[in-house]
Order: sequence, then structure tokens, then C-alpha cells
Amino acid sequence: MDTPVQANIPSAPEGQAKGAYRFALISLTTLFFMWGFITCLNDILIPYLKGAFNLSFTQAMLIQFCFFSAYFIVSLPAGMVVSRIGYQKGIVLGLAIACVGCLLFFPAASSRIYGVFLLALFVLASGITVLQVSANPYVTALGDPKTASSRLTMTQAFNAFGTTVAPFFGSYLIYGATGEHGGGSPSASDVQVPYLILAASLFLLALVFMYLKLPKLNHTSEGRGVFKGGAWHHKHLVLGAVGIFMYVGAEVAIGSMLVNYLASPAVGGLTEAGAAKLLAYYWGGAMVGRFIGAVVMQKISGGYVLTFNALMAIALILLSLSSSGDIALWSILGVGLFNSIMFPTIFSLALQQLGKDTPQGSGILCLAIVGGAIIPLFQGMLADAVGITLSFLLPASCYLYIAYYGFIGCRVSQTNSTEK
Repeated sequence: MDTPVQANIPSAPEGQAKGAYRFALISLTTLFFMWGFITCLNDILIPYLKGAFNLSFTQAMLIQFCFFSAYFIVSLPAGMVVSRIGYQKGIVLGLAIACVGCLLFFPAASSRIYGVFLLALFVLASGITVLQVSANPYVTALGDPKTASSRLTMTQAFNAFGTTVAPFFGSYLIYGATGEHGGGSPSASDVQVPYLILAASLFLLALVFMYLKLPKLNHTSEGRGVFKGGAWHHKHLVLGAVGIFMYVGAEVAIGSMLVNYLASPAVGGLTEAGAAKLLAYYWGGAMVGRFIGAVVMQKISGGYVLTFNALMAIALILLSLSSSGDIALWSILGVGLFNSIMFPTIFSLALQQLGKDTPQGSGILCLAIVGGAIIPLFQGMLADAVGITLSFLLPASCYLYIAYYGFIGCRVSQTNSTEK
């Protein structure tokens, strides 16, 4: 999943060596890779724990609910903490909290209590939220402001790379205990090893960032609240926040259901281990599509590209639901390709011409990521009520709203354009 760009960024002091910037940027890209990797593992964790605990789809989707609700609950307090301790210490704090979240998977598996897994996921996501609040502005401020977008695009590519390789890692380690062909029974304890490996990796990264000589950046706290202020008067921003909510919700809901959907006899008839590996095509498509979209949007308006991609996503979902076999399988995986440009495009369209309200608008859009907690939960309810296939009509309806936003909703009204 894409990470939000914070509009209220620190300033880099003059005189810092370019080599220091380069080394700092290389170090930061590992963080983007890690949280993309960890977020994608949820898509494998959901069907696995569903089998291990004999859960309904609704209960299984509480995994995403607990994970993405952390973005909504923790991001504002995290911003206040980071404004006090600084960005580098904020990164170390975020890594430490995420490490604790991974370690909690060990007692969760030993106790075989589903609620402890959910607590572990919330703590893990809280650490990632602190990381995002700390690292996004850091990347933006490292170097020439004119190339800030380029640096963020590069680090976002590593985030996408993390989501692409995670399915292979998760499938091998989590499903390895039950066998590629489903010869064993899923057990909650099988997730201990992968998350202990992640905990060790996060701990080592925390040590690295604790002792790294990174450039000192000036950081200031933003005194204006997210829920009060002028940004709410910009209609295209409010509609954009709904768009972020719908997009993150749809992307996460589809990813969460893919393993079970591809394993169904009418689609792929795969084992869950085999279906988990195919998740790489869904998330990898988003990575490839980002590069294609960057070229296309140099010639075509971002709003029109957004509408086209949303309509293509709807078409592919409907094609998958109305067919079977390879057509159903590859068309649903193809949705990832058209997801690629949606998050950054909605984000940038929503922030256009906000002037002094831009920092507040960015905060509003970041909170809208909570759609990743809500939409998958509702799709789980639908899957329990009408079946997993028809439940995909919910993310299709989310894309319909995104098509509207790209075509009409993103337009800045004359009244808004004068409020700077």
C-alpha cells in the first residue's frame, strides 16, 4: 500500500554534504520496503488464521480492521511525539514499537487466542504509523525541494517492491508447515517463525538508525488541528478524502480476499499456499503500473487517467465474477495494475490550490486511510451473507466513486480557488 506524503515538511539546513543525504536516503528506503512487506503479509495471514481458528470472513477481516485503524488512532499522537523528539528518534521509536508488535505473535500463537493476534497487529501497525510520520517528511526534505517528488517516487517503488516479494516469503514460511499441497492442518503457531524473523530485522534496523549520523533537519509542530479549520471548506478536498477512503478500502479488501477467492473451485481451485504466491501479481501490477502511469500523466490529465483506471478496475472485477478458470483468475489479479496510480493521484488532486490549508488537508487525507479498516470488514460481512464472489461488488462500487471523483469531483470550484 502507498504511503501518504506529508505536506507539512521540515527544512534541510544548508551546508550538509550530498554524500550524507545520499546515505540517509538509501537507509530510509529500507523502511519503505519493510512496511510494504509487513502490510502485504496480512493478505496471507487472513486466510491462514481463518483456517487455524475456524473463523467467519467477518471475523477474519478484523485483522485488517485492527491494522488500519491504527492509522486513524495513532497518526495524530505520533505527529505530536515526533515534533518533540525529532525525525530520527521518531524512526527509532517506530521501529521499536513495530518490533514489539512482531514479538507479540509468539505469545499469541502459544496462547492460541485470536484476540492476542489482533492486539499484536494493532501494535505492529502503530509502529509503522510512527515510521510513516517520521520518514515521509525526512525523505521530502533530504536535498533539493525541486526533486522532492522524484525522491518520494523512488522510495514508494521500494514500498511496492516489498508488497511484491512478501507473498513468496509468507507462502514459503507460513504455509511451509502444512505443505504446498495442503497436506497438513493450519496451526496458529506456524506464524511464529516469520514474525520472529521480522522482529529481528526491525530490531537491527532500529540499532542502525540509532547510531547513524543522519543530517539534522529542522522540525516544527503544526499547531492547527485536523478537524477544525479552512481545509474543510474545499469541496474537492473533502471529496478526495472520501476517494482515499474508498481506494484504500477497495485495494485492501481485494487483497484480503484474493487467497480464498483464487482457492475456490470455480476460479483457480488452488491450495492456499499456491494462491498466496499469486498475490505477487496483484501487488506487482501496482508497482509496474506506477511507472507506466508516470509517463502517461505527462501527456494526459491525472483526473482522466484516474477515471479510466477506475472504470478498468470495475470491468475486470465484473469480468472475473461472471467467468471462471483462468479468465476469472487473471482478470481479478489485473485490478492491481490499475490500482497503481490511484492513491498518489487522488492525493495530489485533493491538495491542489489549497494554499495555506495544505498541511491540514494532508492530515485529513492521511486519516482517510482508515478505509482499509472499514471496507474489508464490510466485504467480510457480505462474503458470509451472499458468498465470496458477490462480495467483490463492494470494492467495485468503491471504484465507481473514484471514477466520479476523477471526472467531476476533483474540479476546484471558483470559490475554493480564491481561498488561499
